[in-house]
Amino acid sequence: MAGGAQAGAVPGRRGVFEVDEDAALAELERAWADGGYHGFCVLEHSMWCAISSSGEVLTGRTPDGLDQQIRAHWQALQ
Repeated sequence: MAGGAQAGAVPGRRGVFEVDEDAALAELERAWADGGYHGFCVLEHSMWCAISSSGEVLTGRTPDGLDQQIRAHWQALQ
């Protein structure tokens, strides 16, 4: 294929496994900010991070992975 285009690809659309990082970060912050988590970010498209109110850095390989880490951390504090 010329120019590296994929058959059936629509210009401007994400691939089926690509994440809208801005939307995912906004949802994580919306869900967890009141629980004391902040500093949500993604590094190199593969390391999702948040900081707990006590300064611990929590990480995950996906937005869902980070959510699971935050949930486990939060539950351990309860």
